Amino acid sequence: MPGMIVAPEPDAVEEGAKVLIAGGNAIDAAVTCAFVEYILNPHSCGVGGYILLNFHRAGDAPGHSVIVDAPAVAGSKVRPEMWQDIVIRPNPDGWGYFLKGKVNDMGYQAICTPGAVKGLSTILERWGTISWEQAIAPAIRIAEEGFVVSNHLAAYWTTKAAYREAASLLDYIKNNPEGSRVYLKADGSPYDAGDTLRNPDYARTLRELAAKGADDFYHGDLAQRISADLAANNSFVTAQDLAEYQLRDEQPAGGTYRGYGVTSSQPPHGGPTLVAILNILEGYDLGSMEHNSPEYIYLVSMAMKAAFADRNPYLADPLFSDVHLAWMTSKERAAEWRDRIDEGEPIKVSFTATEPPDTTHVSVVDKAGNCVALTHSLGSSGGVITPGMGFMYNNSMVNFHPYPGHPNSFAPKKGRTTGMTPTIVYKDGKPIIVAGAPGATRIITSTLQVILNILDFGMSASEAVLAPRFDCEGDMIKVQARIPEYVCDVVRRKHPITRLPQSHGGLAHVHAIAIDPQTGALSGGADTGSGGMALLV
Repeated sequence: MPGMIVAPEPDAVEEGAKVLIAGGNAIDAAVTCAFVEYILNPHSCGVGGYILLNFHRAGDAPGHSVIVDAPAVAGSKVRPEMWQDIVIRPNPDGWGYFLKGKVNDMGYQAICTPGAVKGLSTILERWGTISWEQAIAPAIRIAEEGFVVSNHLAAYWTTKAAYREAASLLDYIKNNPEGSRVYLKADGSPYDAGDTLRNPDYARTLRELAAKGADDFYHGDLAQRISADLAANNSFVTAQDLAEYQLRDEQPAGGTYRGYGVTSSQPPHGGPTLVAILNILEGYDLGSMEHNSPEYIYLVSMAMKAAFADRNPYLADPLFSDVHLAWMTSKERAAEWRDRIDEGEPIKVSFTATEPPDTTHVSVVDKAGNCVALTHSLGSSGGVITPGMGFMYNNSMVNFHPYPGHPNSFAPKKGRTTGMTPTIVYKDGKPIIVAGAPGATRIITSTLQVILNILDFGMSASEAVLAPRFDCEGDMIKVQARIPEYVCDVVRRKHPITRLPQSHGGLAHVHAIAIDPQTGALSGGADTGSGGMALLV
C-alpha cells in the first residue's frame, strides 16, 4: 500500500511526503510536517502551542487507537474570579468572551503553558523512526531561507476584526514590538502574497531544540529565557509551570455508527460531541434523503444543536470536573434527542467559551497502515514573541469561561475546552477514514459531514471534503454560499438560517484520507477553504 499525507500547507505536506518516500513512517512524516507548519502558518500553530494526536498503529488490536494530548493549560497564577468584573459580552460567533483590554485574547496574560514541544518529542520517541534533529531540519531551513507568503496567510493579515471589541491578527502583531519586527515590513505594513518572509530567530530556536532536545524548552536555557520574559510581563505562566508540565495519555472517545467504529478526541475536546451527533443521526435513513436538501440540512442541524446543548454546560477538563461522558455519548441519550427532534420541540443551547478558529491539522497514512490524525494549534496566537526567539505563544486563556463556578472556569494547570476532533473511522476493525481540521468548534460539525458524505452517500474523500457544508451550534444554522437560497428558504420555515459570505471556507477546513476496505487504495481530500493539498507517495 502506498502512503498519503494531507494538510492545509502545501510546502509542509511536501516535506512530510519526502519523509514517507525516504522510508519514514506516518509519525515521522506528521512531526516533520508539523514543524514546517509552524513556520508557514505562524498564527495557527507553533512551539508555543499545543497538540492532540489520534494514532492507529498497524498491528494493534482491531479498531484500537491511542490519544496523546499535550494541551495548553492555565498558568499557576490564574484565579477563577480574576476577570469577572471586566467581561463585556460573549463573542456572538461563539469564540470566547470579550473582555476589557482584550487581556484574555492578546498579550502576555492570554498565554497558557505550551505543550507542543513535549508532545511532538514524545510521539516521535515512542513511535517514530527518524531522529529529532531530522524531523526539525526542514523547518529550520525554511525559516532561515524564507518562504513565499501564501494568499491565505496574507489575507489573515488584512482581515479586519469582526467586532469592535475583538482584535485582528494584525492587531496582535502590532501590539507586540517583537511581533512587529518579525512580521511587518520596514514601512510597518504586513507581507503580501508572493513576498518572501524569513524568520532567522525562529530558526535559531529550532536549532537549539534540535541540538539540546525538547527538555531544554521546559528546563534548560530556552526555558529560562521564556520564563524570564513571561515573568517580566505579568504572565500567569511561571518557570515552575514549564518545569512541571505533563502531557496526557488518554483513551479516545469511542462510538459506533451503522456498524462502523469511531475513535476521536476525549474531553475537553470535540470527540464526545462528534460521537453524540453520530448517535442521534444513526436513527435516521440519511442515505435516502437528497444530499444537502432542506430536509437533510434541518435534520442534521438539529442533531448538531442537540449535542451542543449537552456539551456546553458539562464539557470541561475531566481532571477538574465531572464531564458526564458516558451519558453524553450514550445511545439512550441519542434516542431521547431523536424523540424531541421528531416532535419538533425547541432545543436551547447555553453559551460557553470556545476557541479561536485558527488551528491546523495533518492526516497521514503510511505504507504499513499506520494512521495519524494530528491537530495542533496556537488558538490564533496573542501576538507575543519573546525577544530573539521568533515564535508566537498561544492565546488559550480566551478558551476559558471568565465567570467562576462554571466547569470551564479558570484554575491553575487546568485544560480548557476545544473543538479539536482528530478522528479515525473503522470498518471491521480496519481504518477507513482518517480526518481532522482547524476551525474551532466548527471542526466537529465539518468533520461530521465529511464522515456522513463518505459513509452515507458513498463519496470519495475529495468529494466528501469539497461538498458544501453547514453548521448549527445554537440559534442559527449557517451554510456556505454554495447552498442555494431557495434551499435555505425552505429550512427557514422551521429554523433560522443564514448563508455565509464564503463559498469555500468560513467553517472548518477538513483534511481527510479514505482507505478502501477491499483494496487498500487511498484517496485524499484537502479543503479548498485553505491552501492545502493531498499527496500520494
